[in-house]
Amino acid sequence: MAIAASDATDRVEQLVILTERLTQLIAQQAIAFEERRPQDAAALLDETSRLANLYRHESARVRSDPRLVESAPLEARTRLVRATEAFDAVLARQGRAIEAARTVTEGLVRCIAEEVASQRTQATVYGASGQQYGGANATAITLNKRA
Repeated sequence: MAIAASDATDRVEQLVILTERLTQLIAQQAIAFEERRPQDAAALLDETSRLANLYRHESARVRSDPRLVESAPLEARTRLVRATEAFDAVLARQGRAIEAARTVTEGLVRCIAEEVASQRTQATVYGASGQQYGGANATAITLNKRA
């Protein structure tokens, strides 16, 4: 899927709209992660993915052929630059929010695994020489995907 623009000005205007919408969606996702509500971010995933793919495709086209936008008015190109800067800032915010959520989740899983392991009784087994020793227990944990 590509932007069907009639001229450079139309292409820039469509890129601004695309960038602003994508920025809005990613900001909503970042807020959801910050508020520890990843399920809210997941609800936006389909549209975000579709628009991100279109943005990636169009950015690559413009990068490979700057003539697609260079005849657009300076004011329109400046709006595109500003929209792109806002998009980059929101991406950085989302990255920090996702990293924080990942760190918390990994910490919780580690704590749960350690607690389960500490509450299990150590099995006593006999070795080849007939001596008793505590063997290592295998522990399996099942997690709810929606947690």
